[in-house]
Amino acid sequence: MKNPMKKGTRTASRTAVTVCQGRAAADGRTAPDRFGDPVAVRLLRAEERVPVDEVRAGTAPASWHARLVYETVRASAEVVAPRTVAIDEALRAHMTGQLVILGAGLDTRAWRLPGLAGTDVWEVDHPASQQDKRARLAEASEGDPGPGGGADAPGPPPTARSVRFTPVDLAVDDLGTALSAAGHDPAAPTTWLWEGVVPYLTRDEVRATLSALAARTAPGSTLVVNYQTPSAKAAAGRLLTRVLGNSVTSGEPWRSLWKPPRMAAMLAEYGLTVTSDDDLLGVAHALGGPDRVRTSLRSSRVAVAERR
Repeated sequence: MKNPMKKGTRTASRTAVTVCQGRAAADGRTAPDRFGDPVAVRLLRAEERVPVDEVRAGTAPASWHARLVYETVRASAEVVAPRTVAIDEALRAHMTGQLVILGAGLDTRAWRLPGLAGTDVWEVDHPASQQDKRARLAEASEGDPGPGGGADAPGPPPTARSVRFTPVDLAVDDLGTALSAAGHDPAAPTTWLWEGVVPYLTRDEVRATLSALAARTAPGSTLVVNYQTPSAKAAAGRLLTRVLGNSVTSGEPWRSLWKPPRMAAMLAEYGLTVTSDDDLLGVAHALGGPDRVRTSLRSSRVAVAERR
């Protein structure tokens, strides 16, 4: 859903905000024993919290434009909650001392997962999106007791051992060089998280990122990747929202969709063996999701691949 690494992007990703709104809307309401994100709402600005409050209250606004925003946030909550659960559980099962989040957007894991206490986290993102996130973290820290996260991690205190912001514009920057400068050790096992980015990249861009990633992936490392499969219904739905004037989908269209066998074959080319690959529909059902089945739950997948 977010595309902070798209070539040519010079503004902060709007999908990152929508994803954050979805997590905030679902916090404490969707299977609280397995999903929770109390940090998400703190990264939203006042106007961005309005549709979140409306979704949580179930009070749809009357105006056409506000209703479109409301439905976008509600849909985000219904998809992002199971996606977050699937990824969090995969991370817990494959955690190492290094976690690199590609296209981090407004990800909150370094501030809410206690299992990261012994892990250094690198948040890789386009400079514009990263600047926006750091500003939001600084705003969220106002009124917090204590020193917060330090000079490199302003805002609420992180649960991770450290958070290292790594701005990368792949149109001009080299991912490996940026990670080296930020202290990432390519000889040590790394857990890689690639959530909500792949659909917004071309196939060549996906391969270029995997090539840079594989060069820094030691044995014992794991990649957790979220991607979308081809779906005529999902494509039609996104086209409709663009026609209706949704500022998120109009500015950040999908560029590559993958079937599971093709994704597994591509990952194998870079030395990564897929050990699991599941759609989000089963996770959503286990969480007691809504009766209606969103097509995006069928087409959105989370795969785990290991370097053995």
